[in-house]
Amino acid sequence: MRNRLVLLPGWGLGTAPLEPLAEALRGLDPHLHVQVEPLPLLVSSELDEWLDELDANLPEGAWLGGWSLGGMLAAELAARRAEQCPGLITLASNASFVASTDWPHAMAEEAFDLFRQGCAQNPVITLKRFAALCAQGAADQRGMARLMLGGAPHESGELLLASLDLLASLDTRAALQGFVGPQLHLYAGQDSLVPAEVAGDILALLGDVEVGLIDHVSHAFSLECPHELGAAIQGFLHEAGDD
Repeated sequence: MRNRLVLLPGWGLGTAPLEPLAEALRGLDPHLHVQVEPLPLLVSSELDEWLDELDANLPEGAWLGGWSLGGMLAAELAARRAEQCPGLITLASNASFVASTDWPHAMAEEAFDLFRQGCAQNPVITLKRFAALCAQGAADQRGMARLMLGGAPHESGELLLASLDLLASLDTRAALQGFVGPQLHLYAGQDSLVPAEVAGDILALLGDVEVGLIDHVSHAFSLECPHELGAAIQGFLHEAGDD
């Protein structure tokens, strides 16, 4: 199944932001089977429980990829599956979403705490704010934010908080370093959630991987420029021998 790519979405907005990219990839390579898989509906923030659920439901032997939180989970699952995973592709995914002394290019802890408080108090308003942050830097920020919200699933506040706590706890550096398969990490130049500087940090951390930066696009670049993103992914898959 080395001609199958599974893409996992980010926090809160469901699979819709990845569908244009999946369609672009199918158009570029009819032999590539691309599926966008929703994240588990878990009220736990324990990583092992999330990985158990994903491991049980995602096809074996498939390339793993994802956007933002989905990319972080794909990295952890790729490390778990080891040689059973042909390769890893992440899109606007930080190694740690929340900043620390040894990983500064991320969201400040104070800002994340305020965001979480807002989600606990009013998840609907917080999701609207999150969509706006994802679209910040796009040519049509308002239109893109509305599009993402229109396709978002109606998850409970409890589910949103659990996945938000998971996001805060994740540090994928060990998983990325431990996975020996080919890796492609793509970033957005105008990303308001994952700084563009992360591209350099990931390259310095891993060395022998492919890292790309697409200028003038937002965190939601899978929705904003799916064909450009798809071409970069298809080219990488071809170079990796999985065309």
